[in-house]
Amino acid sequence: MAQIVSLPSPPRAARHDAELALAVDAARRAGRLQMERYERLERIVHKAEHDVVTEVDTLSEQLIIDTIRAVYPLDSFLAEESGRSEASAAPAASAEAADDDASSRVWIIDPLDGTVNYANGIPVFCVSVGLAIDGRPAIGVVYDPARDELFSAQAGQGARLDDQPIRMPVKAKLSDCVVSLALPRRGWALRERTVRKAIRVSRNMGSAALALVYLANGRFDAFVQAGGLSLWDICAAGLIAVEGGAQLTALDGAPWFEATRDSKSISLLGAAPEHHATLLDMLR
Repeated sequence: MAQIVSLPSPPRAARHDAELALAVDAARRAGRLQMERYERLERIVHKAEHDVVTEVDTLSEQLIIDTIRAVYPLDSFLAEESGRSEASAAPAASAEAADDDASSRVWIIDPLDGTVNYANGIPVFCVSVGLAIDGRPAIGVVYDPARDELFSAQAGQGARLDDQPIRMPVKAKLSDCVVSLALPRRGWALRERTVRKAIRVSRNMGSAALALVYLANGRFDAFVQAGGLSLWDICAAGLIAVEGGAQLTALDGAPWFEATRDSKSISLLGAAPEHHATLLDMLR
């Protein structure tokens, strides 16, 4: 049986209601911008062989950062397009004071997860805004502007969809499970066949953050991706999935979130606790 290592839990999770409300506001603002420009793009840039960036990615990211920085100027940011940015030199006069040491607070942002879908007019994309404190996800917001659905969570407070509590339902049989499955072509063929034979069907949506939050309300019964993930893909969505009842780890059983991981280097498995170990063994 594969060894599973979980993130240690603090004795009591602090509440960050103000930060969550701000993240919700920022995500909704970015989502409105995306829908205003949906299927009206003026510029698409190929930043890698199979990856693109649009002007909406950049505008959405700056909108989110500006919205948060106006309230928490001493916080840092890690965002997909602009990378790591540190605190502003001086706080704004109207800035709120955070209870935590600002040097330990990092907002982790994917302004438009599913850019290829967005650029091609496929309505499967989302805004992801997370806050990590002391290297641990504290709040997460994932907003799907096409469906006007907002998933959110605070550590230790459960997951919500449009402010209603949600919980991952458990299917008794792995053979009934619908799985978000994204594995490389090379080196994974045998393991992929093993998983596909054990489940009902697999899907790949083209938006990892959206697929991951779907664990929290049972739209997906498991999430598997080997490589290609970055902190901005998983910070908010992973917290929401865990708070919804999913068990989430790296594919080697290690903790799912490590703040020092390089971009595109993360692999994850999320599933109901009843099926996680079985799937993990299939993927080892």
